[in-house]
Amino acid sequence: MSEDNTGLYEWTADEKDAKQRIDKYIVEGLEEQVSRSQIQLWIDGGHVTVNGKAVKPNYKLAAGDEVTVQIPETSAVEIVPEDIPLEVYYEDSDVIVVNKPRGMVVHPAPGHASGTLVNALMFHCRDLSGINGELRPGIVHRIDKDTSGLLMAAKNDLAHASLAAQLKDHSVTRKYFALVHGNLSHDQGTVDAPIGRDSADRKMFTVTEKNSKHAVTHFQVAERFGDYTLLELQLETGRTHQIRVHMKFIGHPLVGDPMYGKSKGIKMDGQALHAAVLGFVHPRSGEYLEFAAPMPEDMEQLLVQLRGR
Repeated sequence: MSEDNTGLYEWTADEKDAKQRIDKYIVEGLEEQVSRSQIQLWIDGGHVTVNGKAVKPNYKLAAGDEVTVQIPETSAVEIVPEDIPLEVYYEDSDVIVVNKPRGMVVHPAPGHASGTLVNALMFHCRDLSGINGELRPGIVHRIDKDTSGLLMAAKNDLAHASLAAQLKDHSVTRKYFALVHGNLSHDQGTVDAPIGRDSADRKMFTVTEKNSKHAVTHFQVAERFGDYTLLELQLETGRTHQIRVHMKFIGHPLVGDPMYGKSKGIKMDGQALHAAVLGFVHPRSGEYLEFAAPMPEDMEQLLVQLRGR
């Protein structure tokens, strides 16, 4: 890769890159500091060329292709700061930790231009890291819209780089509680199964060997309710929909999961999944910080009902 100080990046694809999608190739080339959706916007806007010609996001590379990316100047008008209440667990000049409610989208995307966590953070902080592009300032990781719980955001590029590196090294502590269908046969276990896009539905993910990434989820039974089980889970990796996909894979999908769950039995608005514990090394002080958030009221009430059956 070569780059200059004007935001121009150039690569030459080799044999191992052949048949890889151009958007994925650029994500990896930029060391995952920019989201795939952001790169697709750049491609659609004509900021990416292959052999001097514009391509589509699903273009498959050939060995020898000359890939050029001209990163557009950041526009300051894409996100409107919104005065949305935030449950802040920790904040200093480098990082902020919040407890995201179920139903809130993390960052703007088609169909969700406002009301997101980023809109709220922009109003609250006004000094988020710009590494992840104008649509995801400060965001180093995410949790799904219908998952509640703890999430950290970076306020400057130093903090962003440190937190992103810890996530990549799997050194961040991330523990979840999930209510799943069925009665697990073991009190604890590990699901080590690669996750990739579902070829039948590109919005979903599945356990597959094809175009997949290594994924590991550890689980321990916290409470049993006969035909339901409350699990405490710890992520070793952080793939999209990882817990939801892994639990479906072992035959115990999450209660209320609209994509991977069952429609029978108790009802819940969104999957019964809560990011309860988040721990990381502070990017400036080097101190290990860990935070815990109680389960949201709707999930707690569901457990009360199950205990009273």
